[in-house]
Amino acid sequence: MATTGGRVLSVNVGGAREFEYSGRPAKSAIWKSPVVGRITARGVNLDGDDQADRKAHGGPDKAVYAYAIEDVRWWEQEIGRSLEYGEFGENLTTEGIEVNKALVGERWEIGTTVLEVSEPRIPCWRLGVRMNDKMFPRRFTEALRPGPYLRIIVEGELGAGDEIRVVERPDHDLTIRDVFRIYTRDRDEVERLLAVPRMSESWRGWADHLLQKAKGRPTDVAEPGCC
Repeated sequence: MATTGGRVLSVNVGGAREFEYSGRPAKSAIWKSPVVGRITARGVNLDGDDQADRKAHGGPDKAVYAYAIEDVRWWEQEIGRSLEYGEFGENLTTEGIEVNKALVGERWEIGTTVLEVSEPRIPCWRLGVRMNDKMFPRRFTEALRPGPYLRIIVEGELGAGDEIRVVERPDHDLTIRDVFRIYTRDRDEVERLLAVPRMSESWRGWADHLLQKAKGRPTDVAEPGCC
């Protein structure tokens, strides 16, 4: 049975932007701004949105990124300034739904779209640039408030003010926060990731790599993509 989990406060998109980082040219699309009206979710993106580094960002498992206004307000208290919608690089600023407690594989109906919770956001140096604080990725990690990436299961339109209806919850207890916690500090629990059917292949490969390494059989697998 579907349940109302909250609502979308803002839909935010942005294109790639060039800038200088440590004296070198860099590029990122982490700067997102609220849009007016309804936006189409299709393929691996929202219309008008982009990623600068497709090897680390974007793709079907990271098509849409959601972050809760409740977490934004917590950060405002931590850093002592107000934050705008989209400032964390999120596509959906949500309210009233515990995004970090969402289960891997949980499905949300928003407008005419259906999105599936896939994996947590892993912060990198780009988040530090966006927040004007090189130490912010570490602070973000320690806070255990990563927010989820979502897959587009049913293409459609969504917009600010839409309800978030949880239409499916898998039969397991692995949350987005759990995955993030296991990755950043509790790697002895990594086997839990392999027990979840809808875990992203990149995360499944990483978990299997750690287990094989522990058995003395290392494999060449990259870390899951960052922010």
